[in-house]
Amino acid sequence: MFAALAATGAPIAHYKTCSTFDSSPEIGSIGRAIDIGAAMFGGDWTPLVVAAPALGRWQVFGNLFAVSNGAPHRLDRHPSMSRHPVTPMDEADLGRHLARQTARRIGLVDFLALQSGGGDVALAATLADGAQIVSLDAVDEATLAEAGRLIWQNRDAVRFTVGSQGIEYALVAHWRAAGLLPAVPQPLRMEAVSRIVAVSGSCSPVTAEQIVHAGGQGFRCIPIDATQAVDAKAWQRETARATAAALQALGEGFDPLVHTALGPDDPAVAALREAVRSSGVSMGDVNDRIGTGLGTLLRDVLRETGLTRGVIAGGDTSGHAVQAMGVRALTALASLAPGSGLCRAFTDNPDAAELELALKGGQIGAVDFFSTLRCGNF
Repeated sequence: MFAALAATGAPIAHYKTCSTFDSSPEIGSIGRAIDIGAAMFGGDWTPLVVAAPALGRWQVFGNLFAVSNGAPHRLDRHPSMSRHPVTPMDEADLGRHLARQTARRIGLVDFLALQSGGGDVALAATLADGAQIVSLDAVDEATLAEAGRLIWQNRDAVRFTVGSQGIEYALVAHWRAAGLLPAVPQPLRMEAVSRIVAVSGSCSPVTAEQIVHAGGQGFRCIPIDATQAVDAKAWQRETARATAAALQALGEGFDPLVHTALGPDDPAVAALREAVRSSGVSMGDVNDRIGTGLGTLLRDVLRETGLTRGVIAGGDTSGHAVQAMGVRALTALASLAPGSGLCRAFTDNPDAAELELALKGGQIGAVDFFSTLRCGNF
């Protein structure tokens, strides 16, 4: 994948991580991705930007904070991320967390340097100290723009960047401050549709509230038994059952919303952990299978019904699901929430030329996220 990106000749390539940086040495190792990417692209150092204040993600002295139910939490005390079902986060200092995954030296340019105009001096000092990865704090638009400036003005020495959508927020903030982009972009609007189809592999309490709300807004919430994913054939039968239930819901005038769990305290989460432990299959493999199965379900229901708008909730789920659907590119159509938009999805299937997909991480969006996708934002 990196070789294909390098061949485009773009001045900067971005390896996208979650804005809560959930990863581990064994599963989703960001450090391993940096080792591969840095060798492929070259460059003198790798910028790391995870903070995205618009999403409620702030980095202070290298420590990541994330919002939950309107309140900021240090990542290792976050109600959801500290209990992530695959990669629970027990360290808020991203440098320390990343050091478990790579032997590369990790430096920091903190928000005080960025606020005071000392970003260039701080960057030069940490690079002189041997840093190969440089984490950049961000707490507001000004520090974000400074982080973007350090990346853009050093792009010949960088080429390869790592982080959340904070990379794009930072670059755009700098480009606007420098007059390279208009200060206010044109709004993207979303039309209403009669029916949508949604799948969720998220265990987040935010998504749980959204699912419950959708149940009172014309959606039929359909649980799918994720414990069946420890066995490929059993999971295929379970996804077929849920597919039939989704088609039945549509036939009865409801929007189907197939979900694996309602928040981290749903007994389904503990049941899945026990099923994985008993089966001897790795949680990573099961998680991949769940996401692929939900993507296949969504693809099949949309094809069968001719509907054109689908929703995928869950960061890990989205990645696997869009691959199962054969999606090769996305372009923005409308903004739903910071960190999530409705996109035109491009596949090699000519019958899916009008396909629209909304992807969201577990922590993203207002309580009416699903119903807004159906009703539009006019």
